[in-house]
Amino acid sequence: MGKTLGYMVTFSTYGTWLQGDKRGYVKDGKILEACEKLEQANKSIQTYDEVKLGKEQREIVRIAMLQEAERIGETILALSVWSSHVHIVIKEGGKPVDKVVNRLKTATYYALRERGFKGKVWTKSYDNRFCFDEAALRNRIKYVEGQGT
Repeated sequence: MGKTLGYMVTFSTYGTWLQGDKRGYVKDGKILEACEKLEQANKSIQTYDEVKLGKEQREIVRIAMLQEAERIGETILALSVWSSHVHIVIKEGGKPVDKVVNRLKTATYYALRERGFKGKVWTKSYDNRFCFDEAALRNRIKYVEGQGT
């Protein structure tokens, strides 16, 4: 395994992809199959409404992420903001992934809140895929750029 060149992070908006979801779900880096009882149990304990970002909110998120990345010295190589999730490829910059993701999520939360958003925006966790060579990094960038918004 080579040096980490970057990583792709995916995280979802609150309540849109629960554990047990019929599409499957990721837990501890493993893709697990659907479980309707687990999904219903998770829905029953939600404390906020499900969040789906509108077009204007997606643009607010995109701009806030780019600005925060620049502020903290991180390089975003690709970014796709959807109504229910975000894909982002970040060049390895020496900071722990969890710290970078937390800063990006926090910046977007405050940017949305300044424009009237109330409630929780993001799920706690995220999926992370490290890129150890140029081919893996290019493939992740291509995947994210092909996602649209």
